[in-house]
Amino acid sequence: MTRLRVARAELDLSQEQLGRMVGVSRQTICSIEIGQYCPSTLLALRLADALGEPVERLFWLEGETDAQLVRP
Repeated sequence: MTRLRVARAELDLSQEQLGRMVGVSRQTICSIEIGQYCPSTLLALRLADALGEPVERLFWLEGETDAQLVRP
């Protein structure tokens, strides 16, 4: 699962702008956002850095809930 679209929208970035920031195409960003493509660890870390978010806030395993992501 991914929160990428929401985080990108909060910063008012287009898919193309975010793609340029991390070195991938707009189509790659779109594919990640709709769940057709799972980014590599390196790309996930670059996306998190570009969006100013911890990587675990943007991506998580299916079956985990938001409550499980907020750990003390």
